[in-house]
Amino acid sequence: MNIRQAKREDLSAIVDIYNDAVLHTVATFDTVPRTLAQQEAWFEAHGAMYPVVVAEQEGQVVGWASLNPYSDRLAYERTAELSLYIHNEYRGQGLGQRLTAAVLEAGRLAGLHTVLSRIAEGNDSSVYIHEKFGFTHVGVMKEVGYKFGRLLDVLIMQKIL
Repeated sequence: MNIRQAKREDLSAIVDIYNDAVLHTVATFDTVPRTLAQQEAWFEAHGAMYPVVVAEQEGQVVGWASLNPYSDRLAYERTAELSLYIHNEYRGQGLGQRLTAAVLEAGRLAGLHTVLSRIAEGNDSSVYIHEKFGFTHVGVMKEVGYKFGRLLDVLIMQKIL
């Protein structure tokens, strides 16, 4: 398994993995799959300060992580939000931990200071990974998302790099 910086050629696999999460999980509150054009614009907006990394096995991207701008307000420039998605056939194999380690280190090297995560209730594996990397629980937003016919709470976690 190779963890590396994402390239434009990876975007088709990145969007496929993400869209599976859109349709089948509460890992994202998107409810409509993204297009490749939307993912290209997302990728271009990241730049050096907000890294995107992928896990590649035998030439196939099987997971990805990114640090995304938290806000367009300049005072938040050194704060990012973590995204982590694994192809459903590769979950539970430690890949999330490897991607998290790589993207956090890339973010630290890029000059980021704080990383936040919003995690939907019931996503225990994501909470576990965050706790393992020293994220602390900041709070809970009650019933802020509606997906799969129910209102969901969102846990907020934070790590100072």
